[in-house]
Amino acid sequence: MKHFLNTQDWTRAELDAALAQAAAFKRSKAGDQLKGKSIALVFFNPSLRTRTSFELGAFQLGGHAVVLQPGKDAWPIEFGVGTVMDGEAEEHIAEVARVLSRYVDLVAVRAFPKFQDWSVDREDRVLRAFAKYSTVPVINLETITHPCQELAHALALQEHFGTPDLRGKKFVLTWTYHPKPLNTAVANSALTIATRMGMDVTLLCPTPEYALDERYLGWARDNVAESGGSFRMSHDITEAYTGADVVYAKSWGAIPYFGRWDQEKPIRDAHKHFIVDEAKMALTNHGVFSHCLPLRRNVKATDAVMDSPQCIAIEEAENRLHVQKAVMAALAKQ
Repeated sequence: MKHFLNTQDWTRAELDAALAQAAAFKRSKAGDQLKGKSIALVFFNPSLRTRTSFELGAFQLGGHAVVLQPGKDAWPIEFGVGTVMDGEAEEHIAEVARVLSRYVDLVAVRAFPKFQDWSVDREDRVLRAFAKYSTVPVINLETITHPCQELAHALALQEHFGTPDLRGKKFVLTWTYHPKPLNTAVANSALTIATRMGMDVTLLCPTPEYALDERYLGWARDNVAESGGSFRMSHDITEAYTGADVVYAKSWGAIPYFGRWDQEKPIRDAHKHFIVDEAKMALTNHGVFSHCLPLRRNVKATDAVMDSPQCIAIEEAENRLHVQKAVMAALAKQ
């Protein structure tokens, strides 16, 4: 049984087929691939695009979505093995996942890191526990990676460049300032899909401390070896932007400071100039700009960049609907 936990788990042929199906859904949104089927959307964290697009996507394919929020409209869940459950949790994931599997055809999970200990967060325990105990396919709605966002971004780039072949495009994944330390999930995923598609990828971040986890750097190197293209890390804004075809922005907290964010804050605050602005975009090769959203205007990117024809963030956001329908359709027919 195949899940959709990370795009790295799918073959390139499977990803290409999903993107082609997503493009077809964008041309004609209705279908019957989920007729008589259902999906449980389990949200441990807030959502706007993810919840809306999955609920609508299931409906448009003839299926039904059930939204659950553990700790709010569903019982709190325990994930530890061998835990004496005398705290807040009322039931264990071993029962939750198996019971849901008796009711629905797909289970999808959104669970952000706790931001206290990266050695714990990087294990992706919530998502992995659902995948372990579920007897139906599990979809990652964003945990420490965001594979649905990856596919939406890839489809937006294919549409912009007018070709499914993105090899040779210069792709800059740039860190940007944010007043709070954020999840590395979208950055991990953007790096993964850009290298998987054979682009020449630069990870631009303020200091070496903002490098992504070695797991995802390793995936990037493996993808380059398999798909071509290149990968490197830079701290030089001008050099990175010059000649870029794509600029993708995201803020994230420095992994060495997990759980010690007061110590990381001065470093983050000193690099507000990493904002994506007109001057930086002018260095590119008429490059496009995108972001996963939500985005704080004039903090991560200026109004001028967000409102310019170069910005494809809204297209990418729309594409969440189409790529997720493709993923659900692929998994439901197993």
